[in-house]
Amino acid sequence: MSTVLITGASGGIGYELAKLFARDRHNLVLVARSADKLAQVATELQAYGVKVKTIALDLAAPPVPKFLFDQLHREGITIEILINNAGFGAFGEFAEMREEEILGQIGLNITALTELTRLFLPTMIARRSGRVMNVASTAAFQPGPLMAVYYATKAYVLSFSEAIANEVRGSGVIVTCFCPGATHTGFAHRSGTENSRLFKQFGVMSAEKVARDGYRALMGGRTVAISGAHNWVVVQSARFAPRKMVTAISRWIAEKAG
Repeated sequence: MSTVLITGASGGIGYELAKLFARDRHNLVLVARSADKLAQVATELQAYGVKVKTIALDLAAPPVPKFLFDQLHREGITIEILINNAGFGAFGEFAEMREEEILGQIGLNITALTELTRLFLPTMIARRSGRVMNVASTAAFQPGPLMAVYYATKAYVLSFSEAIANEVRGSGVIVTCFCPGATHTGFAHRSGTENSRLFKQFGVMSAEKVARDGYRALMGGRTVAISGAHNWVVVQSARFAPRKMVTAISRWIAEKAG
């Protein structure tokens, strides 16, 4: 059995991905902030006959990714598949946003993801086997007024993932950037976007369906995958429309419905 490390695994897309990997007989290392939620998930997934290790950590703190890597190394746990799923967004004008919200998004969405990839990728290359999936968003393809930092962090994830996918080409290692659109998870509540036009008026996908798309993309060796046909159309449209128009539409979608 191979071992999969999934961050942000206590709910939403991360939890649904964990179920898919467990069903296919992969052992799991699950990381999230809530020890209680992780324990519930572990109890459920152990029914598939796999080993489930849970580690409650806040990956946004700078030394934590290295601490996690060192702990797994000391315990002799080899990670064959890394799923960088943890991330969050915050709604509001940038000039009025609290510093901890700004730096927290950068710390989790960019710094932790980058550091975990840096730590686990070399051993995968040395083994000539491994997979990394970095979860970005359809937000990666355009600016996002009222969520400027979140959109920018996801643009980083997309660019970073495409670049290293090219660097490891031929090494036996697969790097996939997965880009979901609006999804029924705890994200909208935490980010303050529950009443936005995006979540009220546009197609919101189930976390289960999104996870299946991500799982197939990773195991199929795709470099960039967008979940949902309607999201793919929106992304392609944004590529060719004038940037000011794209930015204006992005703001309109983020604003409150009604």
